[in-house]
Amino acid sequence: MKKIYTGKTKDVYLKEDGNYLLKFKDDVTGTDGVFDPGANTVGLTIEGAGKAGLRLTCYFFEKINKAGIPTHYISADIDQQTMTVRPAKLFGKGVEVIIRYRAVGSFFRRYGTYCKEGQTLNGYVEVTLKDDARNDPLITEDALDMLGIMTREEYKVLVDLTKKIGQIVKDELASKGLELYDIKFEFGRVGEDNHVALIDEISGGNMRVFRNGEFIEPLELEKIILG
Repeated sequence: MKKIYTGKTKDVYLKEDGNYLLKFKDDVTGTDGVFDPGANTVGLTIEGAGKAGLRLTCYFFEKINKAGIPTHYISADIDQQTMTVRPAKLFGKGVEVIIRYRAVGSFFRRYGTYCKEGQTLNGYVEVTLKDDARNDPLITEDALDMLGIMTREEYKVLVDLTKKIGQIVKDELASKGLELYDIKFEFGRVGEDNHVALIDEISGGNMRVFRNGEFIEPLELEKIILG
């Protein structure tokens, strides 16, 4: 296999059959040693985070596939911390999509004049560009279309899928007595028809989850959901 990308939390390899292998690491995003799913730097290393993230990712991807929502997921090897996925074309150099159910993190930092921290949000969806040098700037539907990053139709599909997937994750967490505050997804174009599909991962490192007002760390989250 040929290594084609070294990421903050995963490395990517090209397999001989044209599919890709994602190797999960124990690094998580954050700042100054504090975990933050919205950060664009590696903040700390948590032993076991890679395997926990992969186990949770497989769990949710299989649920999402069963719901008829398109993803790039094929299979996984938990012991090797690897996941096999279909090829996906990024929107531009990559976009991230966040759905927010509570006003926390960067949302509160931006809009705190108009809301209280932790205020309930009705599944607010926002899109950011993957651009570390520019601190992953927010971008609107108009700008995405004007800059040729994605079409308006693709944007509408992306928002619709985000709400459906977010609800699946939110409901699953609620069944365990947990509340999802926000979660970050990635999407790309998959298949010969370039349909919009969920890519990357769904793990504790991509979401803020609380129980009775107490933040649940990524490793603890995996234990609660999967036992």
